[in-house]
Amino acid sequence: MDWLQALLMGIFQGLTEYLPVSSSGHLAIAGELLGVQDPDKVLVFTIAVHVATVLSTLVILWKEVSWIFCGLFKTGKSIVPSPYGVRCLNREQNYVLCILVSMIPVAIVGFFFKDQLEAAFSSLMVVGVCLMVTAALLSFAHYARPRIKEHISMGHSFVIGIAQAVAVLPGISRSGSTIATGLLLGNKKEELAKFSFLMVIPPILGEALLNVKDIMEVGVEKAMSGISTMALVVGFLAAFITGCIACRWMISIVKRGKLIYFAVYCAIVGLATIIWQLF
Repeated sequence: MDWLQALLMGIFQGLTEYLPVSSSGHLAIAGELLGVQDPDKVLVFTIAVHVATVLSTLVILWKEVSWIFCGLFKTGKSIVPSPYGVRCLNREQNYVLCILVSMIPVAIVGFFFKDQLEAAFSSLMVVGVCLMVTAALLSFAHYARPRIKEHISMGHSFVIGIAQAVAVLPGISRSGSTIATGLLLGNKKEELAKFSFLMVIPPILGEALLNVKDIMEVGVEKAMSGISTMALVVGFLAAFITGCIACRWMISIVKRGKLIYFAVYCAIVGLATIIWQLF
């Protein structure tokens, strides 16, 4: 992978990680078009661009992140009415619990179905079909009019976590599926968008650690054989900068209820990918 390929792949990752169009699906398509097809040779790059998008989330949502950490270790009387009999000391701790609950489905899928899902990434036909599914989900969320809830509950967090687990399939947008599911459940738009971006941080970092373990097994020198340091840095910066732009933009899009445009986009790209693979 040269620096130009890394730049383009980094831009794809940064934009599509937040926009509801599936980063994994677009990276699979971009890799095919750019000739980047050997996952073993770009494992270091994959880690770098995913960490870059995590950092962009922390930058854009720093106010929310600092709010969580400042209140996480506070003690005192509970101020949050907790569902299912679970008592939380404060709103910040309740929020963290909701994030932890949302991680359960994706952790199960990652531990028990990782190999099967990796096999699915090799098929662009799967990507095309899943993009069509993303388009349908975004359309349902756009036209649904559920009763709005004040806060995201732990029950809703688990359901949104299931949507995130399904989104490990290439072509199913993680942000699109989690935000659309939350909207169908009746959660507030802006709060849901921020929750969607924050809940993905632990799984991404966890996957990055597992990838680091794989790199240590094959050796750093071998893992870096397919990419230069310059290309790695270029890809990281491209993913970080575009990630910051896309994260802020996506929050604004969700607030204005404009997800239907991305449904149309996913349908077009998905259909084009299916036709490309058939003919």
